[in-house]
Amino acid sequence: FGWALLLLCSALYLLVKFLKRRPRGGSEEPAPEPGEGVVEALEAARRRMQEELDSRAAQYREKMRQQEEQKRRQKIESWENMQTGRSCRETRKPKTDKPSLDPLGGQGGGSCSWRPGRRGPSSGG
Repeated sequence: FGWALLLLCSALYLLVKFLKRRPRGGSEEPAPEPGEGVVEALEAARRRMQEELDSRAAQYREKMRQQEEQKRRQKIESWENMQTGRSCRETRKPKTDKPSLDPLGGQGGGSCSWRPGRRGPSSGG
């Protein structure tokens, strides 16, 4: 009984699909080609994607230009500092020395300095 039901559903599906494809009405004017709308939609999508790509490229070029300008300024500043006798390290911001908190590795600010021993035999194998 299951195979008959499956065959009936398949035939009904194909019948509905065939009826939807058939043109209705008796108008004599030619129907528009189905490909025309698709081509226009593809062209519009291509244009949108190209505009997006162009805008990203412009942003990237501006970012690269700003980075080059910043590098140029830093070189000029370091040259001026060298001419006046100052170190280039004086102009940079000092780093804060924070101890790393790693209790198992023996690094950092803990009060215990115990480290775990090596695993395995001491000789290579």
